[in-house]
Amino acid sequence: MVSEEVPTPSRVESLAKSGIKAIPKEYVRPQEELNGIGNIFKEENKDDGPQVPMIDLTEIDSEDKEIREKCHQDLKKAATEWGVMHLVNHGIPDELINRVKVAGGTFFDLPVEEKEKYANDQPSGNVQGYGSKLANSACGQLEWEDYFFHCVFPEDKRNLAIWPKTPADYIPATSEYTKQIRNLATKIFAVLSIGLGLEEERLEKEVGGIEDLLLQMKINYYPKCPQPELALGVEAHTDVSALTFILHNMVPGLQLFYEGKWVTAKCVPNSIIMHIGDTIEILSNGKYKSILHRGVVNKEKVRISWAIFCEPPKEKIILKPLPETVTKAEPPRFPPRTFAQHMAHKLFRKDDQDAAAEHKLFKKDDQDSAAEQKASKKDDHDVVAELKVLKEDEQAAAAAAHKVFEKDNQDVDAKHEVLKNVAAKESE
Repeated sequence: MVSEEVPTPSRVESLAKSGIKAIPKEYVRPQEELNGIGNIFKEENKDDGPQVPMIDLTEIDSEDKEIREKCHQDLKKAATEWGVMHLVNHGIPDELINRVKVAGGTFFDLPVEEKEKYANDQPSGNVQGYGSKLANSACGQLEWEDYFFHCVFPEDKRNLAIWPKTPADYIPATSEYTKQIRNLATKIFAVLSIGLGLEEERLEKEVGGIEDLLLQMKINYYPKCPQPELALGVEAHTDVSALTFILHNMVPGLQLFYEGKWVTAKCVPNSIIMHIGDTIEILSNGKYKSILHRGVVNKEKVRISWAIFCEPPKEKIILKPLPETVTKAEPPRFPPRTFAQHMAHKLFRKDDQDAAAEHKLFKKDDQDSAAEQKASKKDDHDVVAELKVLKEDEQAAAAAAHKVFEKDNQDVDAKHEVLKNVAAKESE
C-alpha cells in the first residue's frame, strides 16, 4: 500500500498553526539572503549605526518660506540618501489610523475558511483578494506571509464586492484613510518636484495625476515562524511604485540595505513609513533612490503591515528620465518603458534564461515604442530630445536600445549580486 503524501497547507497561517517545528524547504531562503538576519527585536533596539531618517511634516505647508524650505530640504535629503523615511505629524488622525489597523487585524483574525471566501485566483490573473505567494517558477521559493490585496483609489476603479464585509468598519475606515493618503501623496510629489527644480505639479502629472494614479493596498500578514533565521516574510526587492506608504502593528520586521549592510527600521509611534519607488527613481534619473528592502519574521509575534502603493497607469505613460534631470555628465540611466514593461522586467529577471528572453522582448517593445512616440510628438524640441535616445531609423533604434538595455541589465544584476558579495565578506 502506497501512503499518500500530506500536502502543505496553502496558507502560511495554517502552516504556522499546525505545530511544525521546522519550516518546509520551499520557505528556506538561500544562504546569501539570510546574512544579517538575527533576533529582530534585538536588532531594532540597536542605537549604533545608521538610522532611517524621521521627517516632521508639520511645516510642509508653512507660510514662512524659511521654515517651509527647511522641511522640504529634509525630505529631499532623505529621498536622495535613503529613499525611505518615517513621516511624523503627517496630518492623518491617529484615530483613523487605529480604525484601519483594527479593521485589517479583525479580518485576519477570522478563521482561514472565512477568509477563503475572498481568495484571489492568481493563475487566471485575478490578483485582488486574499492570497499567498505562489512558487516562482525560477526559484521555487515561498515567502512567509499571507496577504489581502485590492485597488483602493480612485473610487471608480475599485471593486467593493471583493472588500471584506467583516468587520463592518473595514470599508468606511479604509476608504477614508485612502483619501487622506492620496492627499498626502500630492504634497510629497510637490516637494520632490521642487527638489528637482521642477514646477510642483510636474511629478504628479508624470505619474498619472488625479485621474490615473492608482492606489493599491496590500495588507501583509506574517505569522509566527518556528525558524525565522531561515525564512523571509518578503524577499529583498525595490518597490515598482511611485511612492509607497506603510503602517504596521508596531512589530519590527522592515530591513533596508543601506551602505552595504542591512539596517532594521525602528518602530516609531504614530508614523507612516514612506518609500520612494522605482517610478520616481526613473523619472529623477536616479537622483531619488528606490532602496532595496525586505521583511523579516520572528517566532514571538505576528506582524501585520498595511502598504499603499501609488502606481502610474500600466500602459498610458512612458517612464523615462525627465529631460531636466539629464545632462552630458548625467546621461539617462534608464531606458524608456511603460509601467507594465518595468514590472515585467523586475518580475521575470530571475535567471539568465529569463533575462535573455526579456532582453529580446524589450528590444522589440522599445522599437515599437520609439515609433509610437515619434508619431505623437507635439513640438520640435520633444522630437529632437527623443531622437537622441531612440534614433530616427528603426535599425539605429534597435542598436541604441540594445546598448541601453545592456547597461540597464548590468545595473539590475549588480543590485541582485550585492547580496552575494555581502555574504562572501561575512563568511571570510
